[in-house]
Amino acid sequence: MRTTIPRIDLGDIVRLRKPHPCGSFEWEVVRLGVDIGLVCNGCGRRVLLPRGKFNRRLKAVVKKASGE
Repeated sequence: MRTTIPRIDLGDIVRLRKPHPCGSFEWEVVRLGVDIGLVCNGCGRRVLLPRGKFNRRLKAVVKKASGE
């Protein structure tokens, strides 16, 4: 069973399935490519996730980036 993955753009706020150790579920997308760069909205920690792992952990797009 395949599910469609929503389009992700720079500046989007996404919710992941597991919380960051600081307690926040929400992240801002700051880099797109083979790896997805994220910044935690709770503590500001930057992480890189491989696209496959990001797609599995993604729960929802909370807010689309303005500027389209």
